[in-house]
Amino acid sequence: MVSFLSHLNPTPGFPSYTGPYKVGTADVEIPAAELPSPSPTPDPSLTTVSFRIFYPCEPVKSSKPVYWLPDPQHEYLGAYTRFLGASRRLSGFLRNLPFFRILSYTTIPAIRNATILQAPTKNKRWPVMVFSHGLGGTKNAYSHLLGSISSHGVVVIATDHRDGSAPLSCIREKPGASPRYVEYHSIPHRHSPEVERARDDQLRIRLWELGMIHEALLKIDRGEPLLNTLAETTTMNDLATFKSTLDVHTPGSIAWSGHSFGAATVVQFLKSVFYHPSSSSSSSQHAPPSTYKPLFQPSSSSQIAHQITPASPLTLLDLWAMPLLSTATQYLHDLPLPCYSQPSSASTPIPGPKSLLVILSEAFYKWNTNLANTKRAISTDPSSYPRTQIPPPSPQPSTPTATGGGPYIFYPLASAHLSQSDFGVLFPYLTRKAFKAAEPLRTLRLNTRAALEVLRRCGWDVADTSDVDMEDGSAAGV
Repeated sequence: MVSFLSHLNPTPGFPSYTGPYKVGTADVEIPAAELPSPSPTPDPSLTTVSFRIFYPCEPVKSSKPVYWLPDPQHEYLGAYTRFLGASRRLSGFLRNLPFFRILSYTTIPAIRNATILQAPTKNKRWPVMVFSHGLGGTKNAYSHLLGSISSHGVVVIATDHRDGSAPLSCIREKPGASPRYVEYHSIPHRHSPEVERARDDQLRIRLWELGMIHEALLKIDRGEPLLNTLAETTTMNDLATFKSTLDVHTPGSIAWSGHSFGAATVVQFLKSVFYHPSSSSSSSQHAPPSTYKPLFQPSSSSQIAHQITPASPLTLLDLWAMPLLSTATQYLHDLPLPCYSQPSSASTPIPGPKSLLVILSEAFYKWNTNLANTKRAISTDPSSYPRTQIPPPSPQPSTPTATGGGPYIFYPLASAHLSQSDFGVLFPYLTRKAFKAAEPLRTLRLNTRAALEVLRRCGWDVADTSDVDMEDGSAAGV
């Protein structure tokens, strides 16, 4: 019946989340001046950091709708048409066509600024995941995946990057102020010195934003007053509900995830923090060469320097590896992910990190060059493979066992790059015809199922996977 009714409604939409908890959401933008910067600011024009929070919440009878397309909607509609190749003049016409205008009515099945639910975990705090979007993404563009994970008992932070990778992003320094716009920066996908420098500049901003968001989460949990320039009223403290509810203080307690360029971002972020010059992990390595130009340099006293550990869960969706191949950061690329680190006193190597999950679309699995670079990036020793050599699948893609193991590497059949985001659900016909992607909603459910299972094997206290996502226990198509 739901499928039949969806054909009668021309407005693209999302089904309800499948977990046992209702999902609340809050739109947050905090002045950078209110947060301690863990590393030098890469761009003084970036005066705020922005993100959306998905979280388990108290149920309510009714609430204001949460629109998928951010405000100002007409500007975002024009930006999406320009991202798809339209000129500025043509985009002004296209954004008024019904095909695009209907996106203005699409809503996220979450409750705006709801009261967070009391966590049933042993420490009475919700586990936290931070997510980084890819090219063309926004803090809303992965709402169904992130909301589905949240509905199983995780607070998920969706970053809004201002590096020119989103079709459009806004900077609001004061509540009610007119926004400043950061527009999409078109950079070629081919590898060249100029492209390397441009992607490095973007990563420099992205890593700083992740560090600042981490500082914001610490302050939010401590109940320290912060100005949210996106609060519905100037007197409303919509962040107070999160006081003493987030498990963000224990080292290794935060999970990190991203899609495409976002996956490359969290890889670079974890390595940059774990191997920062004053860390014990860095001291065990050879000194970096003079050609190494770090993109993020947290101070030894910064809180993030103590958060990233080998136990930090990491989920990579369609890792786009090219941004990791910059000559300036080759030293970092040649080091293994933190999850492979082990005490020097260990007598035998660790069998494989149970905290690392890699999910590819079928399209990315068949992209041989990127697959080779992905294998290299998640291997125990990336430096052992020359960049022109395709490494073997080391460590081997594994089937999860009762005792854990890993890393875990999967790809859903008949899935495309867009299948990891909301776009496959919103435009199933187009993605099926253009990218041969079948069942986009099922792809996201499989991704949710895999992510939750890896978190459980890391000791996280999350709800059981729903019957809908389990598909009666069948793993067909994975």
